[in-house]
Amino acid sequence: MSEQTIDPLTPILSETWDAERSWTLDAYVAQGGWKGLAKALSQPPADVVQVVKDSGLRGRGGAGFPTGMKWGFLPAPDGGPRYLVVNADESEPGTCKDIPLMLASPQLLIEGVAITSYAIGCDHAFIYVRGEVLHVYRRLLRAVEEAYAAGYLGKNIQGSGFDLDVTVHAGAGAYICGEETALLDSLEGLRGQPRLKPPFPAVAGLYARPTVVNNVESIASVPAIVNEGSDWFRSMGTERSSGHGLFSLSGHVVRPGQYEAPLGITLRELLDMAGGIRGGNRLKFWTPGGSSTPLFTDAHLDTPLDYESVAAAGSMLGTRALQIFDETTCVVRAVSRWMDFYAHESCGKCTPCREGTYWLKQILRRIEHGEGTESDLDVLLDTCDNILGRAFCALGDGATSPVTSSIALFREEFEAHITGRGCPFDPSAAALFDYTPRRAPQALTAGAH
Repeated sequence: MSEQTIDPLTPILSETWDAERSWTLDAYVAQGGWKGLAKALSQPPADVVQVVKDSGLRGRGGAGFPTGMKWGFLPAPDGGPRYLVVNADESEPGTCKDIPLMLASPQLLIEGVAITSYAIGCDHAFIYVRGEVLHVYRRLLRAVEEAYAAGYLGKNIQGSGFDLDVTVHAGAGAYICGEETALLDSLEGLRGQPRLKPPFPAVAGLYARPTVVNNVESIASVPAIVNEGSDWFRSMGTERSSGHGLFSLSGHVVRPGQYEAPLGITLRELLDMAGGIRGGNRLKFWTPGGSSTPLFTDAHLDTPLDYESVAAAGSMLGTRALQIFDETTCVVRAVSRWMDFYAHESCGKCTPCREGTYWLKQILRRIEHGEGTESDLDVLLDTCDNILGRAFCALGDGATSPVTSSIALFREEFEAHITGRGCPFDPSAAALFDYTPRRAPQALTAGAH
Protein backbone atom coordinates (compact mmCIF):
# COMPACT_ATOMS: atom_id res chain seq x y z
CA MET A 1 0.00 0.00 0.00
CA SER A 2 1.49 3.30 -1.02
CA GLU A 3 1.99 6.00 1.59
CA GLN A 4 -0.83 8.54 1.59
CA THR A 5 0.14 12.10 0.64
CA ILE A 6 -1.15 14.72 3.05
CA ASP A 7 -2.30 17.93 1.38
CA PRO A 8 -1.66 20.87 3.74
CA LEU A 9 -3.83 23.24 1.71
CA THR A 10 -7.00 24.61 3.35
CA PRO A 11 -9.38 26.03 0.72
CA ILE A 12 -11.73 28.27 2.69
CA LEU A 13 -11.59 31.71 1.10
CA SER A 14 -10.89 30.03 -2.23
CA GLU A 15 -13.24 27.05 -1.80
CA THR A 16 -15.86 28.30 -4.26
CA TRP A 17 -13.55 29.89 -6.82
CA ASP A 18 -14.02 27.03 -9.30
CA ALA A 19 -17.83 27.02 -9.05
CA GLU A 20 -19.72 27.99 -12.18
CA ARG A 21 -20.18 31.79 -12.21
CA SER A 22 -18.85 31.84 -8.66
CA TRP A 23 -19.10 35.64 -8.49
CA THR A 24 -22.89 35.68 -8.61
CA LEU A 25 -25.11 35.83 -5.54
CA ASP A 26 -26.98 32.65 -6.57
CA ALA A 27 -23.74 30.67 -6.74
CA TYR A 28 -22.59 32.07 -3.39
CA VAL A 29 -25.87 31.22 -1.65
CA ALA A 30 -25.82 27.72 -3.16
CA GLN A 31 -22.42 27.23 -1.50
CA GLY A 32 -23.77 28.27 1.91
CA GLY A 33 -23.11 31.98 1.63
CA TRP A 34 -24.75 34.67 3.78
CA LYS A 35 -25.36 32.26 6.67
CA GLY A 36 -22.72 34.09 8.70
CA LEU A 37 -24.69 37.34 8.58
CA ALA A 38 -27.86 35.63 9.81
CA LYS A 39 -25.91 34.13 12.71
CA ALA A 40 -24.28 37.47 13.53
CA LEU A 41 -27.62 39.31 13.51
CA SER A 42 -28.98 36.83 16.04
CA GLN A 43 -26.51 37.94 18.71
CA PRO A 44 -25.37 41.25 20.22
CA PRO A 45 -22.72 43.17 18.22
CA ALA A 46 -20.27 42.91 21.14
CA ASP A 47 -20.41 39.10 20.90
CA VAL A 48 -19.42 39.26 17.22
CA VAL A 49 -16.45 41.46 18.09
CA GLN A 50 -15.46 39.02 20.84
CA VAL A 51 -15.52 35.94 18.61
CA VAL A 52 -13.21 37.71 16.14
CA LYS A 53 -10.92 38.72 19.02
CA ASP A 54 -10.92 35.15 20.33
CA SER A 55 -10.09 33.76 16.88
CA GLY A 56 -6.76 35.58 16.83
CA LEU A 57 -7.37 36.84 13.27
CA ARG A 58 -4.58 39.23 12.40
CA GLY A 59 -4.77 41.83 9.63
CA ARG A 60 -4.02 40.22 6.29
CA GLY A 61 -2.91 43.46 4.64
CA GLY A 62 0.69 43.24 5.83
CA ALA A 63 0.98 44.65 9.34
CA GLY A 64 -0.61 41.67 11.08
CA PHE A 65 -2.36 43.71 13.77
CA PRO A 66 -5.13 41.78 15.62
CA THR A 67 -8.37 42.52 13.80
CA GLY A 68 -10.78 42.22 16.72
CA MET A 69 -8.55 44.43 18.84
CA LYS A 70 -8.60 47.06 16.10
CA TRP A 71 -12.41 47.01 16.15
CA GLY A 72 -12.33 47.38 19.92
CA PHE A 73 -10.37 50.65 19.68
CA LEU A 74 -13.46 52.52 18.51
CA PRO A 75 -14.74 54.90 21.19
CA ALA A 76 -18.17 54.47 22.73
CA PRO A 77 -21.08 55.47 20.47
CA ASP A 78 -21.92 59.18 20.65
CA GLY A 79 -24.88 59.25 18.31
CA GLY A 80 -22.81 60.21 15.27
CA PRO A 81 -21.77 58.00 12.32
CA ARG A 82 -18.88 55.56 12.31
CA TYR A 83 -17.43 53.91 9.24
CA LEU A 84 -15.88 50.75 7.87
CA VAL A 85 -13.42 51.20 5.00
CA VAL A 86 -12.12 48.14 3.15
CA ASN A 87 -8.64 48.67 1.71
CA ALA A 88 -8.80 47.03 -1.72
CA ASP A 89 -6.03 49.18 -3.21
CA GLU A 90 -3.72 46.23 -3.82
CA SER A 91 -0.76 47.39 -5.90
CA GLU A 92 2.63 46.39 -4.46
CA PRO A 93 4.83 44.40 -6.88
CA GLY A 94 4.20 40.70 -6.32
CA THR A 95 1.10 41.17 -4.17
CA CYS A 96 -1.85 39.63 -5.97
CA LYS A 97 -4.26 37.92 -3.55
CA ASP A 98 -7.11 40.40 -3.03
CA ILE A 99 -7.91 40.99 -6.70
CA PRO A 100 -8.55 37.30 -7.51
CA LEU A 101 -10.58 37.01 -4.31
CA MET A 102 -12.81 39.93 -5.34
CA LEU A 103 -13.10 38.59 -8.87
CA ALA A 104 -14.04 35.05 -7.89
CA SER A 105 -16.03 35.68 -4.71
CA PRO A 106 -17.12 39.29 -4.24
CA GLN A 107 -20.17 38.21 -2.23
CA LEU A 108 -17.85 36.75 0.43
CA LEU A 109 -16.25 40.16 0.88
CA ILE A 110 -19.63 41.91 0.98
CA GLU A 111 -20.94 39.48 3.59
CA GLY A 112 -17.82 40.18 5.65
CA VAL A 113 -18.50 43.91 5.27
CA ALA A 114 -22.07 43.45 6.50
CA ILE A 115 -21.03 41.39 9.53
CA THR A 116 -18.20 43.76 10.45
CA SER A 117 -20.43 46.82 10.05
CA TYR A 118 -23.03 45.26 12.36
CA ALA A 119 -20.35 44.43 14.91
CA ILE A 120 -18.89 47.95 15.07
CA GLY A 121 -22.14 49.91 14.69
CA CYS A 122 -21.53 51.19 11.16
CA ASP A 123 -24.39 51.99 8.78
CA HIS A 124 -22.29 53.09 5.78
CA ALA A 125 -19.26 51.10 4.60
CA PHE A 126 -16.84 51.82 1.77
CA ILE A 127 -14.78 49.50 -0.43
CA TYR A 128 -11.84 51.44 -1.90
CA VAL A 129 -10.65 49.52 -4.96
CA ARG A 130 -7.75 50.32 -7.27
CA GLY A 131 -9.03 52.25 -10.28
CA GLU A 132 -6.90 50.45 -12.89
CA VAL A 133 -8.62 47.11 -12.22
CA LEU A 134 -11.82 48.19 -13.92
CA HIS A 135 -13.06 44.60 -14.25
CA VAL A 136 -12.85 44.17 -10.46
CA TYR A 137 -14.59 47.49 -9.86
CA ARG A 138 -17.47 46.51 -12.16
CA ARG A 139 -17.79 43.09 -10.57
CA LEU A 140 -17.96 44.59 -7.08
CA LEU A 141 -20.59 47.10 -8.21
CA ARG A 142 -22.72 44.30 -9.63
CA ALA A 143 -22.26 42.18 -6.50
CA VAL A 144 -23.40 45.07 -4.30
CA GLU A 145 -26.46 45.56 -6.54
CA GLU A 146 -27.35 41.86 -6.14
CA ALA A 147 -26.92 42.03 -2.37
CA TYR A 148 -29.24 45.06 -2.17
CA ALA A 149 -31.86 43.31 -4.33
CA ALA A 150 -31.76 40.20 -2.13
CA GLY A 151 -32.17 42.21 1.08
CA TYR A 152 -28.66 41.59 2.44
CA LEU A 153 -27.92 45.33 2.23
CA GLY A 154 -30.13 48.36 2.65
CA LYS A 155 -32.83 49.07 5.25
CA ASN A 156 -33.92 46.65 7.98
CA ILE A 157 -31.67 43.81 6.77
CA GLN A 158 -33.33 40.42 7.28
CA GLY A 159 -35.89 42.06 9.54
CA SER A 160 -33.23 42.81 12.15
CA GLY A 161 -33.59 46.58 12.25
CA PHE A 162 -29.97 46.89 11.06
CA ASP A 163 -29.40 49.29 8.14
CA LEU A 164 -26.31 49.31 5.94
CA ASP A 165 -25.30 51.07 2.74
CA VAL A 166 -22.14 50.04 0.87
CA THR A 167 -20.28 52.32 -1.54
CA VAL A 168 -17.67 50.93 -3.94
CA HIS A 169 -15.15 53.70 -4.69
CA ALA A 170 -12.50 53.55 -7.43
CA GLY A 171 -9.19 55.18 -6.57
CA ALA A 172 -7.01 56.99 -9.08
CA GLY A 173 -4.13 54.51 -9.02
CA ALA A 174 -1.66 55.77 -6.42
CA TYR A 175 0.22 53.10 -4.47
CA ILE A 176 0.44 55.45 -1.49
CA CYS A 177 -3.34 55.19 -1.13
CA GLY A 178 -2.80 51.68 0.19
CA GLU A 179 -1.61 53.44 3.36
CA GLU A 180 -4.76 53.74 5.43
CA THR A 181 -4.69 57.47 6.16
CA ALA A 182 -3.76 58.38 2.57
CA LEU A 183 -6.66 56.18 1.50
CA LEU A 184 -9.00 58.15 3.78
CA ASP A 185 -7.81 61.47 2.35
CA SER A 186 -8.34 60.14 -1.18
CA LEU A 187 -11.82 58.90 -0.25
CA GLU A 188 -12.66 62.40 0.97
CA GLY A 189 -11.59 63.86 -2.39
CA LEU A 190 -8.23 65.16 -1.20
CA ARG A 191 -4.72 64.44 -2.49
CA GLY A 192 -3.72 60.96 -1.37
CA GLN A 193 -1.04 61.63 1.25
CA PRO A 194 -0.54 60.11 4.71
CA ARG A 195 -1.89 61.93 7.74
CA LEU A 196 -0.01 62.66 10.91
CA LYS A 197 -0.93 60.21 13.68
CA PRO A 198 -2.35 60.54 16.29
CA PRO A 199 -5.27 60.89 15.99
CA PHE A 200 -5.62 57.37 14.62
CA PRO A 201 -8.51 56.43 12.30
CA ALA A 202 -10.30 54.61 15.13
CA VAL A 203 -10.78 58.01 16.79
CA ALA A 204 -10.84 60.44 13.84
CA GLY A 205 -10.82 58.69 10.47
CA LEU A 206 -13.13 59.21 7.50
CA TYR A 207 -14.82 62.62 7.77
CA ALA A 208 -13.15 62.94 11.21
CA ARG A 209 -15.36 60.16 12.58
CA PRO A 210 -14.39 56.81 14.20
CA THR A 211 -13.32 54.48 11.38
CA VAL A 212 -12.09 50.90 11.00
CA VAL A 213 -9.81 50.29 8.01
CA ASN A 214 -9.23 46.61 7.16
CA ASN A 215 -7.79 44.65 4.25
CA VAL A 216 -9.97 42.66 1.84
CA GLU A 217 -8.73 39.28 3.04
CA SER A 218 -9.21 40.24 6.70
CA ILE A 219 -12.87 41.14 6.14
CA ALA A 220 -13.45 38.14 3.85
CA SER A 221 -12.23 35.86 6.67
CA VAL A 222 -14.96 37.05 9.06
CA PRO A 223 -18.00 35.08 7.75
CA ALA A 224 -16.31 31.70 8.25
CA ILE A 225 -15.12 32.70 11.73
CA VAL A 226 -18.66 33.68 12.74
CA ASN A 227 -20.07 30.48 11.21
CA GLU A 228 -17.50 28.01 12.53
CA GLY A 229 -16.30 29.71 15.72
CA SER A 230 -13.01 30.95 17.08
CA ASP A 231 -11.78 27.47 18.12
CA TRP A 232 -12.14 26.25 14.55
CA PHE A 233 -10.06 29.16 13.26
CA ARG A 234 -7.42 28.65 15.96
CA SER A 235 -7.13 24.97 15.03
CA MET A 236 -5.17 26.17 11.98
CA GLY A 237 -1.92 28.09 11.90
CA THR A 238 0.30 28.59 14.92
CA GLU A 239 -0.38 29.72 18.46
CA ARG A 240 0.24 33.42 17.77
CA SER A 241 -0.46 33.40 14.01
CA SER A 242 -3.74 31.55 13.82
CA GLY A 243 -5.83 30.62 10.83
CA HIS A 244 -5.35 30.32 7.10
CA GLY A 245 -4.24 32.69 4.38
CA LEU A 246 -3.58 33.09 0.69
CA PHE A 247 0.06 32.61 -0.34
CA SER A 248 0.77 34.11 -3.77
CA LEU A 249 3.57 32.31 -5.62
CA SER A 250 4.92 34.10 -8.68
CA GLY A 251 8.10 34.23 -10.74
CA HIS A 252 10.33 31.27 -11.51
CA VAL A 253 7.99 28.54 -10.30
CA VAL A 254 6.40 25.83 -12.43
CA ARG A 255 2.82 26.43 -11.28
CA PRO A 256 2.41 30.01 -10.01
CA GLY A 257 -0.84 30.95 -8.35
CA GLN A 258 -2.75 31.30 -5.09
CA TYR A 259 -2.15 28.60 -2.48
CA GLU A 260 -4.42 28.83 0.57
CA ALA A 261 -2.84 27.18 3.58
CA PRO A 262 -2.52 27.57 7.35
CA LEU A 263 -0.01 30.15 8.54
CA GLY A 264 3.21 28.37 9.47
CA ILE A 265 3.56 26.43 6.23
CA THR A 266 7.04 26.65 4.66
CA LEU A 267 8.16 27.69 1.21
CA ARG A 268 9.62 24.20 0.72
CA GLU A 269 6.13 22.73 1.14
CA LEU A 270 4.55 25.31 -1.14
CA LEU A 271 7.19 24.78 -3.81
CA ASP A 272 6.58 21.02 -3.72
CA MET A 273 2.92 21.67 -4.49
CA ALA A 274 3.80 24.27 -7.12
CA GLY A 275 6.08 21.94 -9.05
CA GLY A 276 9.35 23.43 -7.86
CA ILE A 277 11.62 25.96 -9.59
CA ARG A 278 11.26 26.15 -13.36
CA GLY A 279 13.54 24.01 -15.48
CA GLY A 280 15.11 22.36 -12.45
CA ASN A 281 17.00 25.56 -11.66
CA ARG A 282 18.21 26.51 -8.19
CA LEU A 283 16.40 29.00 -5.97
CA LYS A 284 18.48 32.15 -5.56
CA PHE A 285 16.32 34.56 -3.53
CA TRP A 286 12.67 35.22 -2.72
CA THR A 287 10.42 37.67 -0.93
CA PRO A 288 8.27 36.35 1.93
CA GLY A 289 5.83 39.26 1.96
CA GLY A 290 6.15 41.34 -1.18
CA SER A 291 8.82 43.65 -2.58
CA SER A 292 8.89 45.83 0.55
CA THR A 293 10.17 42.99 2.75
CA PRO A 294 13.83 41.92 3.23
CA LEU A 295 14.94 39.15 0.88
CA PHE A 296 15.32 35.51 1.85
CA THR A 297 17.46 32.82 0.16
CA ASP A 298 17.35 29.02 -0.04
CA ALA A 299 18.66 29.00 3.54
CA HIS A 300 15.15 30.08 4.59
CA LEU A 301 13.21 27.36 2.76
CA ASP A 302 12.10 25.80 6.04
CA THR A 303 11.26 29.01 7.88
CA PRO A 304 7.62 28.75 9.02
CA LEU A 305 5.60 31.41 7.22
CA ASP A 306 4.01 32.99 10.26
CA TYR A 307 4.50 36.49 11.66
CA GLU A 308 6.85 35.55 14.49
CA SER A 309 9.09 33.09 12.62
CA VAL A 310 9.59 35.30 9.59
CA ALA A 311 10.37 38.30 11.82
CA ALA A 312 12.85 36.24 13.83
CA ALA A 313 14.60 35.29 10.57
CA GLY A 314 14.98 38.96 9.65
CA SER A 315 12.08 39.74 7.33
CA MET A 316 8.29 40.30 7.42
CA LEU A 317 5.39 38.07 6.42
CA GLY A 318 3.60 41.08 4.93
CA THR A 319 1.05 40.10 2.29
CA ARG A 320 2.52 36.61 1.75
CA ALA A 321 3.56 37.58 -1.78
CA LEU A 322 6.23 34.96 -2.46
CA GLN A 323 8.18 36.15 -5.49
CA ILE A 324 10.55 33.38 -6.54
CA PHE A 325 13.82 34.12 -8.37
CA ASP A 326 16.18 31.46 -9.70
CA GLU A 327 19.92 31.56 -10.40
CA THR A 328 19.47 33.30 -13.75
CA THR A 329 18.32 36.50 -12.03
CA CYS A 330 20.54 39.51 -11.45
CA VAL A 331 19.71 40.72 -7.95
CA VAL A 332 20.93 44.23 -8.81
CA ARG A 333 18.54 44.41 -11.74
CA ALA A 334 15.60 43.10 -9.66
CA VAL A 335 16.16 45.55 -6.81
CA SER A 336 16.70 48.39 -9.28
CA ARG A 337 13.28 47.68 -10.86
CA TRP A 338 11.60 47.68 -7.47
CA MET A 339 13.27 50.97 -6.64
CA ASP A 340 11.97 52.48 -9.87
CA PHE A 341 8.51 51.66 -8.56
CA TYR A 342 9.00 53.12 -5.08
CA ALA A 343 10.59 56.32 -6.38
CA HIS A 344 7.72 56.76 -8.82
CA GLU A 345 5.03 56.08 -6.19
CA SER A 346 6.48 58.26 -3.41
CA CYS A 347 3.89 60.93 -2.68
CA GLY A 348 6.62 63.50 -2.04
CA LYS A 349 5.24 64.68 1.29
CA CYS A 350 8.42 63.98 3.27
CA THR A 351 12.02 64.67 2.30
CA PRO A 352 13.60 61.32 3.32
CA CYS A 353 11.35 59.31 1.03
CA ARG A 354 11.01 61.82 -1.79
CA GLU A 355 14.74 62.47 -2.12
CA GLY A 356 16.02 59.16 -0.78
CA THR A 357 14.14 56.86 -3.15
CA TYR A 358 15.18 59.07 -6.06
CA TRP A 359 18.87 58.69 -5.25
CA LEU A 360 18.58 54.99 -4.50
CA LYS A 361 17.06 54.59 -7.95
CA GLN A 362 19.85 56.55 -9.67
CA ILE A 363 22.69 54.75 -7.87
CA LEU A 364 21.23 51.29 -8.47
CA ARG A 365 20.76 52.04 -12.16
CA ARG A 366 24.33 53.31 -12.36
CA ILE A 367 25.69 50.14 -10.76
CA GLU A 368 23.56 47.91 -12.98
CA HIS A 369 24.99 49.49 -16.13
CA GLY A 370 28.59 49.24 -15.04
CA GLU A 371 29.03 52.89 -14.14
CA GLY A 372 29.20 52.43 -10.37
CA THR A 373 32.10 53.24 -8.08
CA GLU A 374 33.55 51.49 -5.05
CA SER A 375 31.88 53.92 -2.68
CA ASP A 376 28.40 53.51 -4.16
CA LEU A 377 27.49 50.63 -1.86
CA ASP A 378 28.27 52.75 1.20
CA VAL A 379 26.22 55.60 -0.28
CA LEU A 380 23.31 53.22 -0.81
CA LEU A 381 23.43 52.04 2.79
CA ASP A 382 23.85 55.58 4.13
CA THR A 383 20.85 56.73 2.10
CA CYS A 384 18.78 53.85 3.46
CA ASP A 385 19.80 54.84 7.00
CA ASN A 386 18.54 58.35 6.31
CA ILE A 387 15.16 57.01 5.14
CA LEU A 388 14.48 54.17 7.59
CA GLY A 389 12.57 55.41 10.61
CA ARG A 390 12.56 58.99 9.32
CA ALA A 391 9.94 58.80 6.57
CA PHE A 392 6.40 60.00 7.18
CA CYS A 393 4.88 56.57 6.48
CA ALA A 394 5.94 52.99 5.79
CA LEU A 395 6.55 53.47 2.05
CA GLY A 396 10.04 54.85 2.62
CA ASP A 397 10.90 52.20 5.19
CA GLY A 398 9.69 49.43 2.87
CA ALA A 399 11.70 50.78 -0.04
CA THR A 400 14.94 50.33 1.91
CA SER A 401 14.29 46.65 2.70
CA PRO A 402 15.26 45.08 -0.66
CA VAL A 403 18.32 47.35 -0.91
CA THR A 404 19.85 46.64 2.49
CA SER A 405 19.00 42.93 2.45
CA SER A 406 20.31 42.37 -1.10
CA ILE A 407 23.62 44.04 -0.27
CA ALA A 408 23.92 41.96 2.90
CA LEU A 409 23.22 38.71 1.02
CA PHE A 410 24.79 39.42 -2.39
CA ARG A 411 27.43 42.09 -1.87
CA GLU A 412 29.89 40.27 -4.15
CA GLU A 413 27.35 40.50 -6.99
CA PHE A 414 27.11 44.27 -6.58
CA GLU A 415 30.90 44.47 -6.52
CA ALA A 416 31.11 42.37 -9.69
CA HIS A 417 28.99 44.95 -11.51
CA ILE A 418 31.37 47.68 -10.37
CA THR A 419 34.70 45.96 -11.01
CA GLY A 420 33.51 44.24 -14.19
CA ARG A 421 32.02 47.48 -15.54
CA GLY A 422 28.72 45.83 -16.37
CA CYS A 423 26.15 43.20 -15.52
CA PRO A 424 27.40 39.61 -15.81
CA PHE A 425 23.86 38.26 -16.33
CA ASP A 426 21.83 37.85 -19.52
CA PRO A 427 18.50 39.54 -18.71
CA SER A 428 16.63 37.47 -21.28
CA ALA A 429 17.61 34.26 -19.46
CA ALA A 430 15.63 35.35 -16.41
CA ALA A 431 12.53 36.25 -18.41
CA LEU A 432 9.47 34.02 -18.41
CA PHE A 433 9.06 34.57 -22.15
CA ASP A 434 11.33 35.28 -25.13
CA TYR A 435 12.12 38.92 -25.73
CA THR A 436 14.86 41.23 -26.97
CA PRO A 437 16.29 43.38 -24.15
CA ARG A 438 16.13 47.14 -24.68
CA ARG A 439 18.91 49.42 -23.60
CA ALA A 440 17.80 51.41 -20.57
CA PRO A 441 18.32 55.18 -20.40
CA GLN A 442 21.70 56.24 -19.11
CA ALA A 443 21.77 56.80 -15.36
CA LEU A 444 22.54 60.17 -13.85
CA THR A 445 26.06 60.57 -12.55
CA ALA A 446 25.36 63.20 -9.91
CA GLY A 447 26.19 61.90 -6.46
CA ALA A 448 29.01 59.67 -7.70
CA HIS A 449 32.21 59.64 -5.66
